[in-house]
Amino acid sequence: MHRKTVTALFRFSLKKIAVYSLLLNCLLTLTAFSQQLNPGDGIRLTFYNISDATSGDFFVQQNGYIQLPYIGLVGTHERTYESVRKEIESKYNAIYREPELEILPLYKVNVFGEVKNPGNYLVTGVERLSDLLAKAGGETQQANLNKIYLVRDGRKIEINAKEILMKGQALNDIGLQSADQIYVSRKKWMTFRNASTIISATALVITAIGVFSR
Repeated sequence: MHRKTVTALFRFSLKKIAVYSLLLNCLLTLTAFSQQLNPGDGIRLTFYNISDATSGDFFVQQNGYIQLPYIGLVGTHERTYESVRKEIESKYNAIYREPELEILPLYKVNVFGEVKNPGNYLVTGVERLSDLLAKAGGETQQANLNKIYLVRDGRKIEINAKEILMKGQALNDIGLQSADQIYVSRKKWMTFRNASTIISATALVITAIGVFSR
């Protein structure tokens, strides 16, 4: 094979590797789920076979601790959610014999933009994107579901909400984390319908000016 052809193929391969590496890095950024619980986040406990245990939602205080029934304070500072969950599970196992206990995280996320009730909402991660939008009152008529952004640490990551909604993916699947923001963008102002309305209105104004100037 000609040397120039080999060189060109080598450069093309390097470019492909670089592109694939970038895509993989973006994917890992979105799907990595070594979450931490921040103040304002919480834990949802559900006991199924124990009558005296208290099921409910319990929240991380500003000092980084959660006060839980019968086991007291559990620290969350600089710990992953999985580590916290295992400690809670272990402590309840020491009190009760084989408790049927479901432990879910509660992460505070913010939904804003073209939704009817923007604000902070608590999610466990097992909900779907449609559930989160429903919590925020649903999208407005001006919402552009092709342009929804996950905002994290000042960085905007575009997600294809229509595809995610179609597949019914859970929020965990898109790597939603505590303190993330979901921004629903607005459709472009100059749509065909808007353009037709503007043209019609402009034509009426020109006609009116012509009538009054006679």
